[in-house]
Amino acid sequence: MSGRVEQAIRAANGDGRAALIVYLPAGYPDMATSQACLEAAAEAGADLLEVGFPYSDPVMDGPTIQAASQVALDGGYTPADDLAMCAALTGRVTVPALVMTYYNLAWHYRGTNQLAAFAAAAVDAGLAGAILPDLPPEEGAPWSAIAAGAGLETVFLAAPSSTDERLKAVADASTGFVYATSLLGVTGERHSLSATASPLVRRVRDVTDKPVCVGIGVTTPAHAAEVAAFADGVIVGSAAVRAAGQGGPSAVATLVRDLAAACRH
Repeated sequence: MSGRVEQAIRAANGDGRAALIVYLPAGYPDMATSQACLEAAAEAGADLLEVGFPYSDPVMDGPTIQAASQVALDGGYTPADDLAMCAALTGRVTVPALVMTYYNLAWHYRGTNQLAAFAAAAVDAGLAGAILPDLPPEEGAPWSAIAAGAGLETVFLAAPSSTDERLKAVADASTGFVYATSLLGVTGERHSLSATASPLVRRVRDVTDKPVCVGIGVTTPAHAAEVAAFADGVIVGSAAVRAAGQGGPSAVATLVRDLAAACRH
């Protein structure tokens, strides 16, 4: 049985468009503004929200998201603050929200081996799923079992370099959707995505019927339209973070409206 994350993607696809998934970090440029930016994204047409919990060693994040996360960390915000903001956010928006952070933060949420506590806190905050990009599916069974028991969907990442066997493992372990990374490397801007992302999406679809969403490098409406032609969902991070820093909620809303329109092409 599908959860809220997959249902939101399927609903968008049923409307003849790709789902739009927007990432923004908690606490950037401050906690209240980050919540306002996430609310603005939802109101402007995002189908799903990814709430980044800043971490001091972000192996996946490019320079834009790293800098924003450092601002939040320098502000003294903790995972408890992030979860409190999520609880306020999910009380005000109808679109599902996922936490995106690193495994060490979940493991050490309130000490050591605190995965159950983190999952329970995420559910209490109204979150529908989790993305832990540094957790491989081969080692993810403990978290996946805890998350499923708590009612959280878990998204794993597939890369263009992944073997067919690994893609099958990623797809089997994922709930909600499979996160297809458009390119090897960290988040940030790219010129074109189809050459690597489209073949990867086809390969993932050979092993699963779960939704496949593409992220890393999607920064413009043209990118969104390009990806929407072959993927079930379009994930935008760095461009949304940049808009939040430069113009706050109004700039985020303008960007998301343009991206949402592009996802319909």
